[in-house]
Amino acid sequence: MRNQLYIAASFLFIILLSACDQNRVFDKSLPLENATWNRTQLAKFDITIEDTTAFYNVFINLRSAGQYPYRNIYLFTQIKSPDGKFARDTAEFMLADGRGNWLGKGIGDLWEYQFPYKQSVMFPKKGSYVIELEQAMRDSELKYITDIGVRIEKIAD
Repeated sequence: MRNQLYIAASFLFIILLSACDQNRVFDKSLPLENATWNRTQLAKFDITIEDTTAFYNVFINLRSAGQYPYRNIYLFTQIKSPDGKFARDTAEFMLADGRGNWLGKGIGDLWEYQFPYKQSVMFPKKGSYVIELEQAMRDSELKYITDIGVRIEKIAD
């Protein structure tokens, strides 16, 4: 029953994020099997950038179940450019406040988050960029994370 709820909520999440949006350049989420994110499992996103004169906002999308045992999540991030250069970073995102109240938008027992990752950035080269996300928590299997994704929006002139 719980797996059916995760699947239904994942489907709804994808539909909601896919709604018409003129600033959206890229928006994709990957469901994690059995709501578990293994440390060795990379979430990989291939993004094509055409406009190198525009500024963009990059977001990390995440969905977790209410049983997630931590207030935060650490991620290793890597962005590879078309010329093979890459930037690696560690990011921390807060999922709950100090009292344990979830900060995301709740649907039943699932919580959705959209974290600003990079704001007002330019992509210097046209072509294919690859963003890789890796969970950086101490658990080798991070339970109760159901989906991970990336959204890129072009900042309107």
